[in-house]
Amino acid sequence: MTQDLLKIEFSLPEADYDAAVLFLSTAIQHGWEESQAVDGTTHFSTYLENHEEGREVARQIGARWPHSGIRTEEAQSQDWGQSWREFFTPIECGGRFEILPPWLSDEQHAEFTPIIIEPKMAFGTGHHPTTALCLTCIADLNREGHIAPGMEFLDLGTGSGILGIGLAKLGLHGLGLDIDPQAIACARENAEINAVAEAFSVAVGGITTLPEDKRFQVIVANILSKPLIFMAKDILSHLAPGGCLALSGILVEQAQDVIRAYKRLGLPDPVQRDEGEWCGLLWTHVVRAEGAES
Repeated sequence: MTQDLLKIEFSLPEADYDAAVLFLSTAIQHGWEESQAVDGTTHFSTYLENHEEGREVARQIGARWPHSGIRTEEAQSQDWGQSWREFFTPIECGGRFEILPPWLSDEQHAEFTPIIIEPKMAFGTGHHPTTALCLTCIADLNREGHIAPGMEFLDLGTGSGILGIGLAKLGLHGLGLDIDPQAIACARENAEINAVAEAFSVAVGGITTLPEDKRFQVIVANILSKPLIFMAKDILSHLAPGGCLALSGILVEQAQDVIRAYKRLGLPDPVQRDEGEWCGLLWTHVVRAEGAES
């Protein structure tokens, strides 16, 4: 039995692109489709299960960009998967990973580690800059010898599980947490598709659901700036001494606020890696931070 969804479509000129991506990143937990015309206009399309929420998102888009031609229509859930098939293209990240949908898995390139993602209504297909940025950070950590097989990781806000799957394919094992049950179901399915379910387990929950004494040698969190600031002490309390921490989902203009929150707990300045309006923050060999319980 299919479920009715609300489809939202609108188009904006190049000058409005960055602001639109910022808005969508904060208003929608999963992804959206983009297609660009020759003149630089970008057409955006997304689906929402909650019609009231979707109508509010559409109302805000119409208020912010009256020239966007915003329109909504009822659609069946099967259209979601079909629409992804029409635009999903393989993505290379960090010279190490290649993100592919199942229907293109036979076209993977031997020089990359494949991550097969079944596109569904959960954030993290690799098309969003923050996801690609975080995977690039993971590839760099591996290349530079900061992470190695056998280490244990936490993927906080796992979404589709893409980051945890990438770590598991490098020989690490760990846990993915997300407060959205739909995302966890998606992450579990993707872990099975990639044959890493034994190394990568997932569960509904947040950082405070972990046992107080649980430590991870690697923590990755692709969320948003405010939650990362709010959870700073809890995140650091679960990072093992000498571990690595990678944070993303951060706008470049918000990076200093996040950095200050972690420096107040004893961390040094991170390595900051920017991609357009977004950035990732990376700490390696983290010593015990002030305020983090042992």
